[in-house]
Amino acid sequence: MLWCWIGCAAAVFALLFFVRAPYGRYVRRGWGPLVGRRTGWILMELPSAIGMPLAFWLGNRHTDTAAIVFLSLWSVHYFHRTFIYPLGLARGQGHTLTTVAMAWVFNSANVFFNGYWLFHAGPVLGASWLGDPRFVAGLVVFVAGFVACKHSDAILRRLRRNNPGEYKIPEGGLFRWISCPNYLGEIVEWLGWAILTWSLAGLSFAIWTVANLAPRAWHHHRWYMERFAEYPKNRKALVPFIF
Repeated sequence: MLWCWIGCAAAVFALLFFVRAPYGRYVRRGWGPLVGRRTGWILMELPSAIGMPLAFWLGNRHTDTAAIVFLSLWSVHYFHRTFIYPLGLARGQGHTLTTVAMAWVFNSANVFFNGYWLFHAGPVLGASWLGDPRFVAGLVVFVAGFVACKHSDAILRRLRRNNPGEYKIPEGGLFRWISCPNYLGEIVEWLGWAILTWSLAGLSFAIWTVANLAPRAWHHHRWYMERFAEYPKNRKALVPFIF
């Protein structure tokens, strides 16, 4: 089943280069009624925030140290993502009901695959896993991605606060080299998750993150280039010097 899920990610990756996901600056008619921007964001992320603790509670790893650490890392990310991040969103174009529904489906499936493997079907890793090179390397990558994402989000949030109602060219941090470092940070973070959990479920999440965000970064980059004649020509969309 997981391989089918990964195959769906490949199809979505190709499709999203031709169809811009209708939220944020790309909201348009024909995708259903609008939900408020902050409310829509919370609703979209809610399955991830509550689903993994529920999976842990329903699982059989309540005293497994590695499982508790996995849950903690996930919860830190999604508590911020679901309840803190939306507070910094500017009021404006919301999310279509279709977008919210699709996000619910994805996040619910993603939580099921990861939660079922980590807290029920996968191996009991124990405290010794926390000293394994795979966990240590994955944790470093995970934290680096988290920091890059939050730092880039902070730059965008400050830009919106100083220029309400209009778009400006973001500067500083990883924006020196790419248009969407917040997306790169998210991808790196879940690549770290795949490594530190050393699971196909974790890898599927990393692949889906690329499938959703790489095309959107490409669209954002083109949008910046078309909107601002002075946009830095040396910037790439997502990966410095490459893409």
